[in-house]
Amino acid sequence: MIQRLSEATLARVPATVARPPYDRSQLANGIVHLGLGAFHRAHQAVFTEDAVIAAGGDWGITGVSLRHGAARDALAPQDGLYAVEFLGERVRVVGILRQVLVAPEAPADVLSAIAAPTTHIVTLTVTEPGYCLDAAGTLDLTHPDIAHDLAGGAAPRSAVGWLTRGLAERRRTGAAPLTVISCDNLLENGRRLGAAVHAFADRIDGSLAKWISERVTFPCSMVDCIVPAADARCRARVAEALGLEDAACVQRETFAQWAIEDQFAGPRPAWERAGVEIMESVAGHERLKLHVLNAAHSALAYLGVARDIEFIRQAIAQPDLAAFADAIVAEEIAPALPGLDVPTYWRGVRVRLANPMLDHRLSQIGEDGSAKLAQRIFPILIANARGGRPTGRLAAVVRAWLAAPGRGVVRDIRSERLKAWARAGGVLAEALDDPLLFPQAFRAEAAVRAAVLAGA
Repeated sequence: MIQRLSEATLARVPATVARPPYDRSQLANGIVHLGLGAFHRAHQAVFTEDAVIAAGGDWGITGVSLRHGAARDALAPQDGLYAVEFLGERVRVVGILRQVLVAPEAPADVLSAIAAPTTHIVTLTVTEPGYCLDAAGTLDLTHPDIAHDLAGGAAPRSAVGWLTRGLAERRRTGAAPLTVISCDNLLENGRRLGAAVHAFADRIDGSLAKWISERVTFPCSMVDCIVPAADARCRARVAEALGLEDAACVQRETFAQWAIEDQFAGPRPAWERAGVEIMESVAGHERLKLHVLNAAHSALAYLGVARDIEFIRQAIAQPDLAAFADAIVAEEIAPALPGLDVPTYWRGVRVRLANPMLDHRLSQIGEDGSAKLAQRIFPILIANARGGRPTGRLAAVVRAWLAAPGRGVVRDIRSERLKAWARAGGVLAEALDDPLLFPQAFRAEAAVRAAVLAGA
């Protein structure tokens, strides 16, 4: 029987596989990460370990799963070690993750980790719905998780609730200032997270909100790396490379980018030594990522799912879908992003999407479109409609998204709403009136409605 990757078996990993070249036992934790999914382990954790390798520092990571213990159950028997498969290139063992917590099971430990004097940074990857924002992009005080957390008592359910409760504990213990970095695909993610935390704190304690304003920063960031969900084939390739079983391995493309606004409240890893861009503003990076790569991702996902296509590489290989993606970028997205080199960026993205090693499922890409399209597609569609520019392909993506949950292969936080609408006849005009599906700016714009209805 093959043995499991762990501290005890790490020495058995072949020399061809890179291993942590530092003493993990001496590495203190300086970062708490909320949302311990595959993306964090494949992206921010790798950048952070590279920074530690290059420049040292106590930047071990405490990873926090906010909902369930699957990540902990996979990582704990491995002492937090896991492999990253850089598709088509190499496998590497990462050791920067030093502690794994499951928030509902260990609430006091999570709050203590956020409040610890050694913690200088909190990062988040909780996906767009995890911020509990309304259609206007502000904290939704009626969201069940936010309402629960504002009531106090039991352990929080939302990322905003956990973070605010942790900051309250940090104030109580007199710990140093803190930097909180959102790593999710939200435009101006740091400012939106900061505003949500302030709104939450103000509801429970105005003095806490004031303290947060003075002691906590929320820089914006942009993250980019395609991280397909690990599957049996990935785990088999990793096991062959390691000579050991790894239940927590992740796979990713070789390309990765991370840009962070230079608004740190205190110490940070030497991320720039690992290739992270520390810059005055990440706005241009954000807009290219959201409105070109992510928008094209969504377009191919919903149009491809309708044809029973499984992977993004298969969708971009279809001549008509590739032509659709090229046209939506050139004719509808690029004109709405003046000053940005969209053609050059898109050429690079197109190559990445066609990577034959990239088994990135359209069903995974298309999840939670009700939150994602509000960031990726709706702003461009609204801007084009107001400016008299083409909207036909953007509108087609909206229609394809509305139809996708009814096919039963794409999950959405509004799936029940969408299925109920479909059962009631799927009248497009009625969906466009639904405030849970479309923001006010979308519903109130006659030209936007006309564009979506035109292709029905």
